[in-house]
Amino acid sequence: MSSHIEMIRKDDRLTDQIDYAYAAVVADRTVFTAGACPLELDGSTTAPGDYEAQARKCVENLVTALDAAGARLTDVAKYTVYVATSDQADLVRAWEVVRAAFGDHDAPATLLGVALLGYDDQLVEVEAVAVKS
Repeated sequence: MSSHIEMIRKDDRLTDQIDYAYAAVVADRTVFTAGACPLELDGSTTAPGDYEAQARKCVENLVTALDAAGARLTDVAKYTVYVATSDQADLVRAWEVVRAAFGDHDAPATLLGVALLGYDDQLVEVEAVAVKS
């Protein structure tokens, strides 16, 4: 059985300063996103040092990537939040912003403290798997 995979690489609402796929749509229904990063259109990192602001930008970019793939936050079946910190208070600050964005939509999630993320001054990243309804 073969499945069709559509890569979402470009969207005018997301930076073109990085070279990777924002999402992949498998068999027209399942969407796997890359880690949504707190990047502005010019490729700069949003609000260095501010966990909450970066979490908000990650969610904004995640929503945009999902939209480009034909999905919404309410289609998310699982997500992971990565926070560059060893302090639980920083984890909670980022988590509360991301969790609030999901509102009443309850999906399994994982929260991880990591040593380092991929971009200068990056503190938060959010990835998700969605199933389009």
